[in-house]
Amino acid sequence: MAMHRYADIYRRSIAEPEAFWAEQAAALRWSKRWERVLDDTRAPLYRWFAGGELNTCDNALDRHIDAGRGEQTALIYDSPVTGSTQRFTYRELRDRVAAFAGALRANGVKRGDRVVIYMPMVPEAAIAMLACARIGAVHSVVFGGFAAPELAKRIDAAEPVLIVSASCGIEPGRLIEYKPLLDQALELAAHKVRRTIILQREKCVASLQAGRDLEWHEAVNNATPAACVPVAATDPLYVLYTSGTTGKPKGVVRDNGGHAVALRYSMQAVYDCGPGEVFWAASDVGWVVGHSYIVYGPLLAGCTTILYEGKPVGTPDAGAFWRVISQHKVKSFFTAPTAFRAIKKEDPRGELIRHYDLSSFRTLYLAGERCDPDTIEWAASQLQRPVVDNWWQTELGWPAIANPRGIEPLPVKPGSATVPVPGFDLQVLDLDGRPAARNEIGNVVIKLPLPPGTLTTMWNNEQGYVDGYLTRYPGYYLAGDAGYVDDDGYFWVMSRIDDIINVAGHRLSTGAMEEVLASHPDVAECAVIGAADALKGQVPIGLVVLKSGVSKAPEQISRELVARVREQIGAVAALKQVAVVARLPKTRSGKVLRATMRAIADGASYTMPATIDDPRALEEIGAALAATRG
Repeated sequence: MAMHRYADIYRRSIAEPEAFWAEQAAALRWSKRWERVLDDTRAPLYRWFAGGELNTCDNALDRHIDAGRGEQTALIYDSPVTGSTQRFTYRELRDRVAAFAGALRANGVKRGDRVVIYMPMVPEAAIAMLACARIGAVHSVVFGGFAAPELAKRIDAAEPVLIVSASCGIEPGRLIEYKPLLDQALELAAHKVRRTIILQREKCVASLQAGRDLEWHEAVNNATPAACVPVAATDPLYVLYTSGTTGKPKGVVRDNGGHAVALRYSMQAVYDCGPGEVFWAASDVGWVVGHSYIVYGPLLAGCTTILYEGKPVGTPDAGAFWRVISQHKVKSFFTAPTAFRAIKKEDPRGELIRHYDLSSFRTLYLAGERCDPDTIEWAASQLQRPVVDNWWQTELGWPAIANPRGIEPLPVKPGSATVPVPGFDLQVLDLDGRPAARNEIGNVVIKLPLPPGTLTTMWNNEQGYVDGYLTRYPGYYLAGDAGYVDDDGYFWVMSRIDDIINVAGHRLSTGAMEEVLASHPDVAECAVIGAADALKGQVPIGLVVLKSGVSKAPEQISRELVARVREQIGAVAALKQVAVVARLPKTRSGKVLRATMRAIADGASYTMPATIDDPRALEEIGAALAATRG
């Protein structure tokens, strides 16, 4: 399989990383050039662009204005839940950011201080992030509406001098009051915060505590706009706590220099989106995708980015995404496979797609969890566009495996995220640390040093970073995922390491079984978990959600699915139990809670995940698993 241009660039990125990344860094504006591209003096804790200084906000906003593109649209806010749309040029967004940066400074925020941002999907969330970057403060965004105890844990971990929040978040059919949750978290937290800035939304006006809480517009009106503050390339830009955390939160630390270089590069190399083109990531600023590809990546590349306050279905229907793409002339669209499964469930024949003009739309990108081939094939056939899977993690910050559309578009293999992105030396190792054979499943690792833009450490927990990621295979970063490389060099990331189950001595991927279940014409989405078994060690159990309008009896579909797995994987899979359920329990970012379901199946104790979307889904799964296991 020919991939000449990509292969040449990739080889150079691995063989000459310092020269390669210095060339990418030259596209940005530096107030002081770096002394060393790669600082390896504290290996395995590497630093990029040591000695250099820049400002991320300057590169995301002011640089483009100075280049004559101040009147280009930078940000489009599209909110079906409030029925409103706003557009901000680069100049308008810069002015709003500078004003809020001045408000932060007037309220005691200095370079290096932490600011917790607990906001819904409104422009002010992005403005607050960029304002922190402008004055060299470190932001820590917590998903809006997170429970008070979990917010309190993150306040104690980050120790912010100030918190930015809003009166409420708005979802289809319900309003979530943030201020009472924030007040409760501030009571619970050991670290005391003296100042908050609260955005009052029309649909819900919160009561403010005199002396502590300040209204957003009042804070801005009384402030002097702030200029950009140069910071060290190695200084932290943000701390982001990984979803699903229990106990002590794991705070991923992202630097300023490497992050800006990598994200600008990824917009071109992976997402094929450049200055003036419209990029949309349908995520939330509380997750890493929102940080990287709603706020920083598109703006560093000079694109127009979309901040969407809505859902894939229900605002108002399963055509919501197509309406946004058509209305705002989106070129590249990035969302989670879960969103597409929801659309496929509601509109299996894609009828709503035909209602919209998608002539501007070029490529769909999917990431966030493993994307089954059936979903990719459905999306590709309905949209008549390339559907590109890409694999990365909160810790990595940008795609490590992808189809490099901006370098050389490669043939799509549904189920594979394609090839390593330049800079990432991806390998698959067996349990003993030896390279796994082609098509043999093993542990996905990345040879150190990791490229720019990846995590530099864990906040106030460097040893935790070393122990959790760098110790299992010395010289490598352990991704925690299992996968294999095929004969063409394509990577297939199948599941978390914990989801490789051992059935009577056979190591089997639950992801491979999920592919078979998802290919059934009546299945909208599915999960396979490994449950403890006295005879075989573990046995797989399937859980499936059916598409709308299916008339077959659930028992018949279960029998068909068991037969399919036996036919396509073999009797060794030992999948004999498939339960039809109304929904799968997920995090708010759309990840299926497989580990929690596994604990329920085994009768083990578990902690209700902080990021769960709807706790009732776990009760339903518990009943289904109990019935399945007899």
